[in-house]
Amino acid sequence: MSKEPVIIQLSKGKLTLLLIGSIIFVTIGIWILVFKPVSSNVLLNNLIVKYGAGIAGIIFFGLTTIIFIKKLFDTRPGLIIDEKGITDNASGVSAGFIPWEDVRHIYTTQVMNQKFIMIGVSNPGDYIKRQTNFLKKRMMATNYKTYGSPISITPNGLKTDFEMLLSILNNNWEEFKKQSPNY
Repeated sequence: MSKEPVIIQLSKGKLTLLLIGSIIFVTIGIWILVFKPVSSNVLLNNLIVKYGAGIAGIIFFGLTTIIFIKKLFDTRPGLIIDEKGITDNASGVSAGFIPWEDVRHIYTTQVMNQKFIMIGVSNPGDYIKRQTNFLKKRMMATNYKTYGSPISITPNGLKTDFEMLLSILNNNWEEFKKQSPNY
């Protein structure tokens, strides 16, 4: 007997806050370029550092602004977890459908204060190759090189928290392994 899928919706409230934060950082980047603030710190007062930080902030947070705007209007669930696998639509670099047969391990990593759930798969290159957007493909390749998997999921834009999401993923994967003796 199949059990009901777990559907986790995108959180419009969380996405709105992330969008506001991105807009603030784009504004700060523009402010740095336009007003060239003076600092008593020699490194921060260096024009190359100042312009580099301003431009990097505008580019990075400009891209995240676009992603968050798209996600705000996305009506699809952020994650669907069922007996077949995980359908990931949680971020701007979503993996799409990940069958349980491909999952080798689920683990966590942290970058500064940001926690990620990594889905280790048997064929990571396939998930990278199926990305049609160059930037998304590059980000997945970087994830793979840095963290051992191209697939990372965070609850930042979802109606759940980190521990709950990790528990749901682990429980469903364990259930799949019990039901699949050849796995």
